[in-house]
Amino acid sequence: MSDNTPDSLIPYDEIVQEALRAVVGRVLGEVETTGRLPGEHHFYITFKTGAPGVDIPRHLSERFPDEMTIVIQNRFWDLKVAEDGFEVGLSFNQAPAKLVIPFAAITGFVDPAVNFALQFQAQVEEAEPQGHEQAENDPLAAEPIEDGSNVVSVDFKRKK
Repeated sequence: MSDNTPDSLIPYDEIVQEALRAVVGRVLGEVETTGRLPGEHHFYITFKTGAPGVDIPRHLSERFPDEMTIVIQNRFWDLKVAEDGFEVGLSFNQAPAKLVIPFAAITGFVDPAVNFALQFQAQVEEAEPQGHEQAENDPLAAEPIEDGSNVVSVDFKRKK
């Protein structure tokens, strides 16, 4: 038996990534419907600022030319979720900003209230990624794990 795995003609990685991004859409859709975050839930969403369809103020794209992490917690407004992405109002240095983010641009989603995290491969072809600063709308509590693999780790833990 050979150790060589044949190349797949089915794009499993892309299918799984798309399905997991749908989880983010469903969660944000629930928040949009109710108009609030349930309990202690809050989200850190990391996305590629230069990805197609991303629309953020110029001062943010200049400050975060590659990647940015936003926090959906206490101060957000006008959350609108569509099939392919979402838009939300956030405040940066006490200046309001509207952000439009396609789900394909998201590289990480974390809900620290329940220790839930998803990591995604970027769906944009770019040059070598540059480091980025944290967004100033709230400090980041946990750094996402980046081990270089293309395996998505899903941890479904329930509090009892």
